[in-house]
Amino acid sequence: MSLIDKLRGELVDIIEWLDDSRDTIVWRFPRYQNEIKMGAKLIVRESQTAVFVNEGKIADAYEPGTYTLQTQNMPILSTLKGWKYGFDSPFKAEVYFVNTRVFTDMKWGTQNPVIVRDAEFGMARLRAFGAYAARVTDARKLLTNLVGTDPQFRTEEVEEYLRQNIVGRLGNALATAGVPILDLAAHQAELGDRLAQVLTADLSEIGIEIAKFIIENISLPPEVEAAIDSRAKLGVLGDLNRYAQMQTADAVLDAANNPSGGAAEGVGLGLGMAAGQRMAASLTPQFSQPPPLPHAEGWYIGVGEERQGPFDLTALQGRITPETLVWTAGMAQWARAAEVPELAAILASTPPPLP
Repeated sequence: MSLIDKLRGELVDIIEWLDDSRDTIVWRFPRYQNEIKMGAKLIVRESQTAVFVNEGKIADAYEPGTYTLQTQNMPILSTLKGWKYGFDSPFKAEVYFVNTRVFTDMKWGTQNPVIVRDAEFGMARLRAFGAYAARVTDARKLLTNLVGTDPQFRTEEVEEYLRQNIVGRLGNALATAGVPILDLAAHQAELGDRLAQVLTADLSEIGIEIAKFIIENISLPPEVEAAIDSRAKLGVLGDLNRYAQMQTADAVLDAANNPSGGAAEGVGLGLGMAAGQRMAASLTPQFSQPPPLPHAEGWYIGVGEERQGPFDLTALQGRITPETLVWTAGMAQWARAAEVPELAAILASTPPPLP
């Protein structure tokens, strides 16, 4: 190999990146000891941005297209290098390709429950999980604030950071949504759009936006969900008799699923039916006999030397005069009927004695 061929081998003629992965965000072109030839071809494909870094400083950035590297279309690098008058010598610089496509199917979830206050349930612990899509909007900010000198920056290196931001914002979003817990499922899409906007604003300093945020599920603790299920069953059934019948049916199914054998199944079936009947009987009001009438007030009257009674107020009408001695429970002694206020109405409708 001649000296000229060896020198040519040390020069880079084409700079490009064919991404064969699904999770690489930033890839550094492997220049090694090679120098980039002035006039080399730079190929930037769709959903890519190429960034030149000279001695640790970001220089020129290129959007999709094909470029012939000359001092005319490398203004910042030409200034940093001090090139003048179209100087065409080879140069050394690091080239980073930034993937700007949308990275989908990135998962998130609450490792610990988020505590919110609800008008119906009071304080409640919620768990949630879902997915989101992210993409790079500013390659310079991403390289400066997050990637650094990493030669191959993958999604797994930023997912945990994004998840922490999501969980940190989720509690506030749920608490300020003004939506009852039982109605959250109907507002998941709206909450997802709101969170995407908030997270994009938070991540703007590193050049990343949340293109789509999806809440797949928001769940309560198991014991609260069980209570809601029981309440829903009772609401559907409508009365206690049907609820007791449902309980009996559940007991029968449990006995039928008992793996102990036929005898045990029969015993379980009988116990289940008996338990259901007892529950139905205890929940059903008993009206086989009417309850006793309330105790009527009793009045006694003195006729001659005899005590007659007890009489109710209706029976006293026509039996007493203002001078008749009367007594009832609560009175200290016998008194004239005219002196008892409770008998005034009866005496008013009773004619005086015959002369």
